[in-house]
Formats: sequence, C-alpha cells, structure tokens
Amino acid sequence: MADDNIHRGKPPVATLSLLVIGSLVLSPAFASGVFEYTATTTNATNKITADTLSGSALIVIEVNGVAHVNGAAANWLLGDNTVVITVTNGVATEVYEITVTKS
Repeated sequence: MADDNIHRGKPPVATLSLLVIGSLVLSPAFASGVFEYTATTTNATNKITADTLSGSALIVIEVNGVAHVNGAAANWLLGDNTVVITVTNGVATEVYEITVTKS
C-alpha cells in the first residue's frame, strides 16, 4: 500500500550562485539560470571564480579545452576563448559557456 505521507527531499541543484571573471562584464548579466555569456578583454589574464547554490556540487572549469583551477587566473589567447563550467550535484548537471574575446 502506498504511503501518501512520504516526505521526499528536494532534487539536487547544479547551478552557479556566482560567476566572476576578473573585472569583465558578462553579457547578459550573470543569473544562475542563464547558461551562455560573452565578455571582451584586452587583459592577458583574468581570474575565474565560480560558486554553487549547493555546497556539495562539483565545479569543473575548462579554458580552451584545458582544465582550469577555480579562483586562478586564465591566460587569454588573441581572439575568442571558450570557458566551459560544468556543475554536477548527484544526477543533476548544468553547463555554462562563456566566450571571452581578447583584442
């Protein structure tokens, strides 16, 4: 017999609560439910910092296909650079993609 009073926990959340790339302005402005951004820079490097809504979620950052440490400076190549941030929390996964154009 089914128990209609079973309490079920909230599903896992795999979204960012913070995304900062140095002093760059993201377009559109950061929101946890927006997954694609662009930014421009003339800087050689900018620090990439990401945090999640859930402290148990895992953040993996890649810059131009190479693993990158959260909170460390990324070295930009001339032209378009791709930053991919994958957030995983249990079975939930979200992917954020930022194109940083260095001129």
